[in-house]
Amino acid sequence: MQPIELSLAVRIAIIFSGIFLWVGMLTGIWKYLQIRRSSQSRAHYYVDIAHRSSLLYAPATLILAVLAHYSAFSEQVNLICVVANVAFFTFAISAYALHGFLKDTTNQFKQPHQLGKFHLPGFVLTLFMIGLIVAEFGGTSILLLGVIQGLF
Repeated sequence: MQPIELSLAVRIAIIFSGIFLWVGMLTGIWKYLQIRRSSQSRAHYYVDIAHRSSLLYAPATLILAVLAHYSAFSEQVNLICVVANVAFFTFAISAYALHGFLKDTTNQFKQPHQLGKFHLPGFVLTLFMIGLIVAEFGGTSILLLGVIQGLF
């Protein structure tokens, strides 16, 4: 059987869509175990967020695959847009899971920014959020423009 010929951007997006779905299932197991052990029948706030965000990023990444597939822009532009989104999705899920594991905060935006026993400088989260906005909104906007151009 011949492999399906898809661009690298599309293949990366499809693979990460599956990875995010799988992580969503794993964090769902973690969430369930915490709920079972909790006297209030609740998982840690960030375990719940890691679970939900993984499950939401899975179809979002699949949509990125479709956008990259139909984009009229070059493979390199599409690849950069997909990888930028996937990188920030991955980092966000990882940060949520880390906060859930450490049980260090229920609000990562609360100052001082907590990471385990450490306090992060305020600019770190601000820079991350600016990067996230540029990468996710910008990358998706470019892919969408490519699709519009490609379909018309």
